[in-house]
Amino acid sequence: MKAEIDERETNNKIKNNRDCHRGISDIKKGYKPKTNLVEDEKGYLIVHYHRILARWWNHFSQLLNILGVNNIRHTEIPTAQPLMPEPSASEVETAIEKVKKTQITRY
Repeated sequence: MKAEIDERETNNKIKNNRDCHRGISDIKKGYKPKTNLVEDEKGYLIVHYHRILARWWNHFSQLLNILGVNNIRHTEIPTAQPLMPEPSASEVETAIEKVKKTQITRY
């Protein structure tokens, strides 16, 4: 404990505020180990890393309704179609002429 307090004081003296405050909060809260456990659909704990990833994949696939998709990268996503057709060449020319006329009348 003395060594930890000395380390916090050293961090404070050299203006290493982040490590100083992190260390102080660790001392206040105590040691809390992290667990990497996930429950499967039946409620059993999954410990193996690859099985945890597969469980999250299944969970979000169900959540996002993409169960039938094997590879998201190859999924076609429908996009909105333009509401108006593209202007014809004559419409573009007419618009350019209108802009030119308004510029001439301003000056």
